[in-house]
Amino acid sequence: MANFITVKNIRIGVGTPKICVPMTGRTVADLLAEAELIHLNKNVVDMVEWRVDFFNGSEDLSKVMTVLSTIQQRLEELPLVFTFRSLEEGGEKEIHTSYYFELNEAAAKSGKVDLVDIELRHRDEDINEILSIIHENGRFGILSSHNFASTPSKDKMVEILERGKKLGGDIPKIAVMPTSARDVLALLEATVEMQENHPETPIITMSMAGQGAISRLSGEVFGSSVTFGALKKASAPGQVEVTDLKRTLEVIHHSLQK
Repeated sequence: MANFITVKNIRIGVGTPKICVPMTGRTVADLLAEAELIHLNKNVVDMVEWRVDFFNGSEDLSKVMTVLSTIQQRLEELPLVFTFRSLEEGGEKEIHTSYYFELNEAAAKSGKVDLVDIELRHRDEDINEILSIIHENGRFGILSSHNFASTPSKDKMVEILERGKKLGGDIPKIAVMPTSARDVLALLEATVEMQENHPETPIITMSMAGQGAISRLSGEVFGSSVTFGALKKASAPGQVEVTDLKRTLEVIHHSLQK
């Protein structure tokens, strides 16, 4: 059985994949409205990801920290993932590398987030340093890789996930874009191989767009521990509406118990 990490009573890595909803508001008002909508739908939401790159004030550290505190208060018991997704990996904007790490360090030290997403495209030494800060402050680190152009080979995807684990990531993550059904199969096969080789480590994997939607639904079968669903606006192609996602995950879960 896979091991798991516990974040605010949510066990990531065991049972049904946890549903994470992105917050993509560009203004404070937008974000507060999203937080309220999530609060009203918390029966179908397990986790929340703040995609800071969507926020108009993301390059003002003090403003980000102020908004973060407000968001966290509204979300109450739901685990919060802090993510600035770079333009290179499908995000909304690019920022200087030094500010990227300053931003994530401030989030980790704030006490207002539970998990911090760090992109694997950075140097090992920089990842090691920020992970140390994340762990010293009692938070968890997601080490992620996103390819919006194609799907690497199965072996390459396993290699990327392995690197995330080797560097000390609590949850290695990979998201890729399929160009064929076989690409989706390659992602699922990489997921199974990683889960079998490292059952002690929760992972997140997904094949994007409509063609890859099956990967967002079948995590409990293949070994992905978190799936991202859309409540208001999707943050990546192929995200399934959360109510449909919850229902499908439960059907699969009950089937596996028979």
